[in-house]
Amino acid sequence: MDIHISCQKDMLDLDFIFEYLHHNAYWCEGIPRATMEKSIEHSLCFGVYLGSQQIGFARVISDYATFAYLGDVFIDLNYRNKGYSKLLMDAIIQHPDLQGLRRFSLNTADAHSLYQKYGFTRLNKPDRGMEIVRPGLYLE
Repeated sequence: MDIHISCQKDMLDLDFIFEYLHHNAYWCEGIPRATMEKSIEHSLCFGVYLGSQQIGFARVISDYATFAYLGDVFIDLNYRNKGYSKLLMDAIIQHPDLQGLRRFSLNTADAHSLYQKYGFTRLNKPDRGMEIVRPGLYLE
């Protein structure tokens, strides 16, 4: 089957994405459907397809000039360890709208080795970073 990656939002399988994020993603477990749809609407999205079936997803939040944040990256559990995450990352890193950025960031609990292959490193000066975190927000 043909594997391909597209940024066309009209191709995204919102049911598939919601099912994964709502039930399987540690970073947004319980996310409401409307919140997920709003996040997709305001992001550069990447769908991973095997034939016509979506098997993966990622989105980038960016001003397209100086900064980008990579989030909601996943490959369906049934299709992991086949190199699809690398194809997805290749497409993201090479996307023409994401070139020349001063900072490209992400957070991950378990995929450091994948992202390091694309130039991501641990924070150089973590003492400068700040955040507001609301764990379990969607589970309340």
